[in-house]
Amino acid sequence: MKTPLLSLLLLTFLIGCNQNDQKTVAQLNNFPYLEADIAGLSAGYDAGEYTITDVTQAYLDRIEAIDRTGPTLRSIIEVNPDALAIAGELDAELAAGKRRGPLHGIPIVLKDNIDTHDKMSTTAGSRALKGSKPLQDSEVAKKLRAAGAVILAKANLSEWANFRGQNSSSGWSGINGQTKNPYVLTRNPCGSSAGSGAAVSANLTVLAIGTETNGSIVCPSNANGIVGIKPTVGLISRSGIIPISFTQDTAGPMARTLTDAVLTLGTLTGVDEKDSKTLASKEHALTDYSAFLNPEGVQGKRIALFTAPLGENAEVDSLVRKSVRTLKRLGAEVIEIDAIAPREAGRNSFQVMLHEYKDGLNAYFASLGENAPIKNLDELIAFNEQDPIELTYYNQAYLKMANEKEGMESEAYRTALNNLLRMSQQEGIDRVMNEHNLDAIIAPTGSPAWSTDWLNGDNSHLGSSSPAARAGYPNITIPMGDIHGLPVGLSFFGRAWSEPTLIEIAYGFEQNTNARITPTFRANDEE
Repeated sequence: MKTPLLSLLLLTFLIGCNQNDQKTVAQLNNFPYLEADIAGLSAGYDAGEYTITDVTQAYLDRIEAIDRTGPTLRSIIEVNPDALAIAGELDAELAAGKRRGPLHGIPIVLKDNIDTHDKMSTTAGSRALKGSKPLQDSEVAKKLRAAGAVILAKANLSEWANFRGQNSSSGWSGINGQTKNPYVLTRNPCGSSAGSGAAVSANLTVLAIGTETNGSIVCPSNANGIVGIKPTVGLISRSGIIPISFTQDTAGPMARTLTDAVLTLGTLTGVDEKDSKTLASKEHALTDYSAFLNPEGVQGKRIALFTAPLGENAEVDSLVRKSVRTLKRLGAEVIEIDAIAPREAGRNSFQVMLHEYKDGLNAYFASLGENAPIKNLDELIAFNEQDPIELTYYNQAYLKMANEKEGMESEAYRTALNNLLRMSQQEGIDRVMNEHNLDAIIAPTGSPAWSTDWLNGDNSHLGSSSPAARAGYPNITIPMGDIHGLPVGLSFFGRAWSEPTLIEIAYGFEQNTNARITPTFRANDEE
C-alpha cells in the first residue's frame, strides 16, 4: 500500500514526465530548416542569411536530439566527424565565388553499404564489418563530393541490405538496432534503405542515397512519406557499394521533393569502367534532368494502372482511385492491366541473386585489402554463428544458400539469368508497354507501415516494386496521401532509360497533390 506522500510524489513525477513528453513533441519540429530544399538552402547561402557551417551544425544537432535521444529513431549509424570541416571548406569556396555543383553545401546521408574513404566505416549494418575502412570512395561518394555535398552521416539499414535470412525486420541491424518510423514509432520504416528514408522524412538531412535490389528505395520512401527514384540499372555506378545482385542492384536518391531527387540524380550518372553495367548508359544518361520537371507533364500521356496489388487494403485502393482521377483531370489517358510478367520471373530472380550474391560479396571483401575484417563468405557465416547478437531474431539462410551456389559461369546461373531478363523485360514491361502504347505504368507502392515485429519479421500486405526491379527498369514513388497519419505512395515505372518521361508524369502528379506530410513522432497508434 502506497503512503499518501509516496503517491503524491509518484503523481507529480508522472505529470512532470507527461509535460516533458508534450514539450518534447512540440519542439521536435521547431527546426529552422524544417522541410528545407536544395533551392531554398542555396538561395540562403547566396543571400548571406546563413552559412553552410550553420546549416550543417543544425542538422548535426537535430540528429543528436531526435536520432540519439528524444524519439531515438536510430536512423543514423555514424556521424561524419569531418562534416563541419567540409562545410567550412565549402563556405570558403562559396565566398571565393566557386560553386562545385548543384549540391554545394547540401547535407546528405549515405546508406551504410556505400563506401566512403574517410573517417567513417562501411558496415552493411553487420557487426562483422564494424570498423571496416574501404580503401577508396565509392563512385557515388566521389560524385557527391564533386557536386559539393556535405556527406553528413551513414544511415542505418536492414543488415546486408535485407538479404541475410528469413523473417527479418526491415531497418534492423546488428550494429545499430531497429530504425523506427518517424510517423508512429512502433511502426516499421520498411526496406533495406530504412534509415535513409526515416532520416530524410524526419528532417535529419536534406537528401539521402539508398540502394535497391527489389523495393529497398521505393518501399522506405513509401513508408516514410518521401520521394524515391530507383533508376535504370546502369545509370548510376555500383562500384564501392556492397552488392547483392549485379543484375538488379542500383543506388538512387531519396528526398522530400521530386525536384531535389531529380537534381541529385543528375550528379550521379556517368560511365564507370569499374561497373560494366554503366556502359549501356552512354547514349541515355543525362547530367541534368531538371528540364523534365514540367507541371504539365501529365498532359497527353497514356498510363496503365497495374491492378494486381489492389484488393489488399481498401483505403489504399481508395487513394489509388483518387490518384487516377487526378491524372485523368491533368490530361492523361488511364487504362487498367492485371498482369505484367510471368510468375516464374520471381523464382528466376531469386536464383540469380543467390549466384551473384556469393560472387559479389567475395569480390567486395577482397577490395578491402589485407586488413579486411572478413575475407570471404565462409568467414562471414562463421562470424554470425559465434556472435551473441547477430542471429538473435532471424537466421542467415540466404547467406548459406548463396555460399552453396556454383559460380557465375555455371549453366544453372546462365539459364536463370536468361529466363529472368526475357520474362521481366521482353515478355514483361516491354511487351505490356508496346501492346498498349504506354508512357508509364502506375501502382500503389505499398501499404501503410506495419508494426515492427522482431520475432515474426516483416508483415507487408502489398507492393509493386518487383516488375521494375527484376527488369532493371526505373521506378519513381511519390506520396499520394495518408491513412490514419501513415503515408502511402504511388509508383510510376516503365521502360529502360525512361527516367525523363517518368519524371514529367510524376512531377505533374506531385505538384497537383502535394501529399507529403511532416512526421510528428507519435509514440503509438493511439496517440
